[in-house]
Amino acid sequence: MAEKYIYFFGGGKADGDTHLRDLLGGKGANLAEMINMGIPVPPGFTISTKMCFTYYKNNRKLPESLHDEIKENMAKVEAVKKMKFGDPSRPLLVSVRSGAPVSMPGMMDTVLNLGLNSETVEGMSKLFKNESFVLDSYRRFIQMFGNVVMDIEHRNFESILEKIKRKKNIIFDNELQTQDLKEIVNQYLDVFKDQTGQEFPSDPYKQLELSIGAVFGSWYNKRAVTYRKLNRIPDDMGTAVNVQAMVFGNLNNNSATGVAFTRDPATGENVFYGEYLINAQGEDVVAGIRTPNPINKAQEDHTDLPSLEEEMPEIYHQLIEIYKTLERRYKEMQDLEFTIEDGKLYLLQTRTGKRTAQAALRIAVEMVSEGLKNKDEAILSLDPEQLDQLLHPMLDPSENYEVVARGLPASPGAAMGKIVFTAEEAEAAALTGVKVVLVREETSPEDIGGMDAAQGILTAKGGMTSHAAVVARGMGKCCVAGCSEIRIEGERLYFITTDKVLERGDVISLNGSTGEVIIGEVKLMTPKLSDHFAIVMGWTDKFRRLGVRANADAPKDAGQALGFGAEGIGLCRTEHMFFGDERLPLVRAMILASGDEERNRAVEKLMPFQQKDFEELFRVMDGLPVTIRLLDPPLHEFIPHEDREFEDLAQELDIPVERLKRSARGLQESNPMLGHRGCRLGITFPVIYRMQARAVFSAAVKLLKEGLTILPEVMIPLVGHVNEFVTLKALVIEEADKIIGSAGVACAYKVGTMIEIPRAALTADQIGAESQFFSFGTNDLTQMGFGLSRDDMGNFLPDYLKQGIFALDPFQVLDREGIGQLVEIGVEKGRQANPELKIGICGEHGGDAQSIDFFHNAGLDYVSCSPFRVPIARLAAARSALLEKKEAREA
Repeated sequence: MAEKYIYFFGGGKADGDTHLRDLLGGKGANLAEMINMGIPVPPGFTISTKMCFTYYKNNRKLPESLHDEIKENMAKVEAVKKMKFGDPSRPLLVSVRSGAPVSMPGMMDTVLNLGLNSETVEGMSKLFKNESFVLDSYRRFIQMFGNVVMDIEHRNFESILEKIKRKKNIIFDNELQTQDLKEIVNQYLDVFKDQTGQEFPSDPYKQLELSIGAVFGSWYNKRAVTYRKLNRIPDDMGTAVNVQAMVFGNLNNNSATGVAFTRDPATGENVFYGEYLINAQGEDVVAGIRTPNPINKAQEDHTDLPSLEEEMPEIYHQLIEIYKTLERRYKEMQDLEFTIEDGKLYLLQTRTGKRTAQAALRIAVEMVSEGLKNKDEAILSLDPEQLDQLLHPMLDPSENYEVVARGLPASPGAAMGKIVFTAEEAEAAALTGVKVVLVREETSPEDIGGMDAAQGILTAKGGMTSHAAVVARGMGKCCVAGCSEIRIEGERLYFITTDKVLERGDVISLNGSTGEVIIGEVKLMTPKLSDHFAIVMGWTDKFRRLGVRANADAPKDAGQALGFGAEGIGLCRTEHMFFGDERLPLVRAMILASGDEERNRAVEKLMPFQQKDFEELFRVMDGLPVTIRLLDPPLHEFIPHEDREFEDLAQELDIPVERLKRSARGLQESNPMLGHRGCRLGITFPVIYRMQARAVFSAAVKLLKEGLTILPEVMIPLVGHVNEFVTLKALVIEEADKIIGSAGVACAYKVGTMIEIPRAALTADQIGAESQFFSFGTNDLTQMGFGLSRDDMGNFLPDYLKQGIFALDPFQVLDREGIGQLVEIGVEKGRQANPELKIGICGEHGGDAQSIDFFHNAGLDYVSCSPFRVPIARLAAARSALLEKKEAREA
């Protein structure tokens, strides 16, 4: 039997459902599901994701065997619609749309109104008794087909349209008359021939074949590839193609098209929310070409515009029933696309709606309270990385500032930066560290890279469901959309209600929560976390097995971490304490000393500072473990580099400048990443590690006497051989026992090591037999495992990612195949030697959701990350535990 590539849906039945999402893509699976639920959906068929890569393997051609299957399924569509594809008297038109297993809104291509030619245009005009509508559909089809299939730039068509609209003094496309449209169609056909050297194809099946290939081909277009990289979506999913009978929102004034969300995507409020346009196609709403109307009277942003609820009350209430049915079925906020054709409602799409982090949390909590889902389902519905949005800044309400324009509050938060007018400018600025605000008439999918690079987005056109608004919310970017009070001309931004004019490079601020546009900088502040956040975090702590600590070196950071729910400090980098104005001269004196006596004097002067640092940290973390890493970086990082600095230090130390420079040159290393650092410093300069150990335990016993609970964990870095650890462990214990013994208090402390050298992972049984805890330093483990330097790899990493050599940056997401194996070996061997061994991770991967899932499965006890990623880690750890539970249940 030949493999099935096409799945039909229509006439009340479908070949598939949501269980076939990987095969049918999200759009196709949901269309099939809606058909099975009895929801009005135009008939059609889905060509599976398997065909996507067959198409590429077949030199970007559809295999001959597919054509018969297409015609067989087209006949089923014709039977449901009682129309025929290519028939001059009752012509069936179709749309050709993409649909990946993961939602990628607007990133791939679409062709609408396919099947039109000179004969079917005439037949449709008689059938619908509306020649203008048919010609409008035809000119749209020529432009879409020309752009998507033949790579003709939109401006070649748009310039013709705008010229005729100016000539006729017309603002909106739907004001064009029949004669105008005839002229546009003829000129569009001329453009097509001029640009391609061939006539516009009249055979509907040829149009279909080329369009299906183009949509499959769009899987690797620039914007789709960029979107997948930004959202960590793998390239090997492929897209399905959905061929569906057209329904026409631009047929007459009893027709319309719209986009709606079953809840407010910005706030999460349980209100039906969306926009529509009468006598329009879907692209008009999404692209923001015309300012849309609200679907109901509750939307304050559009109070002066007639709503769908008022204009078409029966359709509106039918839409209400459908959206409630879909929410109950999917247990999730839905993003709907609908068309009304001459008074009849059709659903064209349902999918999980993109929403802000604030909205996501509120929706999760309220759906649990409404009984739509349980807590497990609520946690699994949340994206840990999206919580990062909650910490995005907002404008300080105590500041005075001048609001020069207002648009729609499309995506909350605040943004500040220099004006740029193109996505390319935004991307270039981000590479140099310049903060920018992208200002556009409206954004399009091609702008995805610039939208990601910008701090915020301001558009003159578009509504709350426009491309800019939807993509910005998904990214967590501040966005003010549809700001009709601005005008963009070249590299200038005009404000219609004032005489203000800004140019490229001038600074503006945006308030995405209110829609305000402000000239100049405004002070920002960190937002307060909502009650919904606290509720969700409480749930995560009941489900997760992994502990979550924070990397923190100062009391302020430690306090911040506690506020976010950290259960201790997993990494205190003591070298960060050495760079203060009072300390750095002492550190330099210690490093550049000519002998032990001189070095000991400098170390003793440094000791009180270190003790004070640890006291402050322990006080904040009362009752929680604090892991303190002894000095790790190479000594050359602390020495002067400029002549003036050498002169000042020589004077302060009362030694000749030349001697100082000679000592400094002696510290320079060819490869400091592999040089005299970490435990090697402690072995060659034991006085440094002794001082740090004394400071740790002196601080601990002082606070223990005050009644605090202090749990110090001393971590020895960069161990590659067990003998290094044994030597320095003895040093730490000797100093600890002296201080604790003389103080007469009990102090429960641990001595452990970082596993950051591949050899340490491979010999973890030897080291584990001597150690009380491991903490994987995955930053250095990745550097040494790959033979890469994070400081130098920026020159070639972009090429590696672009060419697909690395799917992801291994310093952001743990490399499971290589570095992950080292972690698993370290865990297994370490616990074989010491079943009580406590194991964590303190590299940057400790705050990455994908990596946390690996650490959960590898059996680690905790992860440690920056304070601001603690909530992300808590949610990711809970999701990992729930997924493990779910998989076990299904097995």
